[in-house]
Amino acid sequence: MSASAIHSAEDARRLARRRLPWMVFDYIDGSAGAETGAARNRAALDAITLRPRILRDVSQRSLATTVFGQQTERPFGIAPMGMCNLSAPGADLMLARLAAKHKVPHGVSTVASTPMEKILEVAEGHAWFQLYFTGDGTGTFKLVERAKAAGYKTLVLTVDVPEVGRRPRELRHGFKMPFRIGPRQFIDFALHPRWSIAGLIHGKPQMANFEMDGYDFDRTESRAKADWDTLARLRDAWPGHLVVKGVLDVDDALQLQRAGVDAIQVSSHGARQLEAAPAPIDMLPRMRAALGPDFPLFFDSGLRSGEDALKALVAGADFVFFGRILQFAMAAGGDPGLAQLWRVLTDEMSIAMAQTGMTCIKDAHQDA
Repeated sequence: MSASAIHSAEDARRLARRRLPWMVFDYIDGSAGAETGAARNRAALDAITLRPRILRDVSQRSLATTVFGQQTERPFGIAPMGMCNLSAPGADLMLARLAAKHKVPHGVSTVASTPMEKILEVAEGHAWFQLYFTGDGTGTFKLVERAKAAGYKTLVLTVDVPEVGRRPRELRHGFKMPFRIGPRQFIDFALHPRWSIAGLIHGKPQMANFEMDGYDFDRTESRAKADWDTLARLRDAWPGHLVVKGVLDVDDALQLQRAGVDAIQVSSHGARQLEAAPAPIDMLPRMRAALGPDFPLFFDSGLRSGEDALKALVAGADFVFFGRILQFAMAAGGDPGLAQLWRVLTDEMSIAMAQTGMTCIKDAHQDA
């Protein structure tokens, strides 16, 4: 019933809010500060219009595109998200199976609940490893070597979290990683028995990528020591594609291009870090103009529909990523809920393409 009730991302969010403990829902849904950054992102996306075109034969449409020379069935993939198994047991692998089925990249978070090797296997190679620099970098570069040994071809360095942003909704609930359960959390879980029983059966989610010698991860540990020399070291250490995620400044983007990164991901971390950051969708056309037409440019933050995704492609992105709405779909209906929302996003984009006279993703780029 839950999966069939999902006709939009907002439906998935509404169902997830009903089923998840308040602490978990607010961890997934919450943004920095008073959440004006999230509202700014939404307002900026809503303000963009698409140009309807008529009397074009759009009976045959394709959402396929390529990323780093690899064919994908959709121009959108899965953003890296930490601790996805909080939304539903086995969520990491649900996302991995989706990535394999549609041949789209699955961003595997540093703080995933499932080991990076297992996710890559289930995703049939359609996975990118997302990296946080922490502490003095010793553990970070061990993760780089581990990702390389596992067979990852693309590394995504997230750079917009030198310090973890304050998200009051999390703090009010006492949310911590690793998970700690006190009286308040116990009551919260007791009032959401369906989620809690599933959690008891499958066990408490862990930060699986830190079960290795020489690395004790602290989610709140400062990441402020990373600098341009760090990036140069990483570029030398990583032979595959290197994406830098969390870029909102044109000068930074140009310096990254000169530093030899393979792609830039325009992102505000879903408005979860700096509340006063500009709306990424407003920065996207400026990035495209500065970097030129051929430099790979990706986008995430605040996308809620296939039409939103098409707006980002028209604004200059080569590829986009959905995040928390996929977690809501899994919380609402597990694997079937995720598949249903993916169909919704696909239909929304395909219909919007028809209504704007597009038959392929290249048309969106030419309309920019």
